[in-house]
Amino acid sequence: MSRVTARRPTLRISPNGEVRRPDTLAVEEPLEIRIAGQSLTVTMRTPGADIDLVHGFLLSENIIGSMDDVVSARYCAGTDADGHNTYNVLDVELRGPATVRPRNFLTTGACGVCGKTALDEVRSHTRYPIPAHASAVDTAVLAGMPESLRARQSVFDATGGLHAAGLFTVGGEPLAVREDIGRHNAVDKVIGWALRENRIPAHDLVLIVSGRASFELVQKAVMAGIPTLGAVSAPSSLAVDLAVESGLTLVGFLRGDTMNVYSGSDSLVIPGTAAAQSV
Repeated sequence: MSRVTARRPTLRISPNGEVRRPDTLAVEEPLEIRIAGQSLTVTMRTPGADIDLVHGFLLSENIIGSMDDVVSARYCAGTDADGHNTYNVLDVELRGPATVRPRNFLTTGACGVCGKTALDEVRSHTRYPIPAHASAVDTAVLAGMPESLRARQSVFDATGGLHAAGLFTVGGEPLAVREDIGRHNAVDKVIGWALRENRIPAHDLVLIVSGRASFELVQKAVMAGIPTLGAVSAPSSLAVDLAVESGLTLVGFLRGDTMNVYSGSDSLVIPGTAAAQSV
């Protein structure tokens, strides 16, 4: 099976001089996603939890809504120079008919869509709207989730070069943590886990990400029915717009005992206050 780290030679330069030594890096490889043998897209990812990644991706793109829509997901053709399977092609068979048009999904920081049209499309396509009264989250518990996520980033510890996403209960219990070279892939992996565990819609869960909250991450949370998203870094303006439009609680700069709440503050329990004021 594919690896998640690789060793490469490097020249380290410091005030103490130069040292040549190998460095441990996160692996980045393409994963081609096919539907019934027809290519849908290729994403650059860190190998591992590919089945979860594909299920999460297909849910985020509104191609599937539950495990009932999937017959099988399996690795197929894809060999290296030595004839070994690269495990970089994954074919999904769906239960119902599906017209698949190859798509050039953007897997960079750009969301690929913008403005009011993007917001309307996500709202109208999600099968799992966020309920008006989702499970409340205590900010003291929320504040501890990034540290819990970080403690489970084993590949980051070895490489320093991976994003992470985690799904937590509102009580702070980590249920699934995944790492990937792409923040969007890490989120797809945990959403795919939830789908395969029959926990979608995830109305009782919290999504925590190790970096910033871009539009596409908020979009994925909304598509999975996740009511709260916390990010260690900043959100983008369009991410905030979508969170407000969709009723998602979006928290940024979640570090230590401080945080910025950009939407949905009324769903947070803030110790020492009678009630939270809506943003």
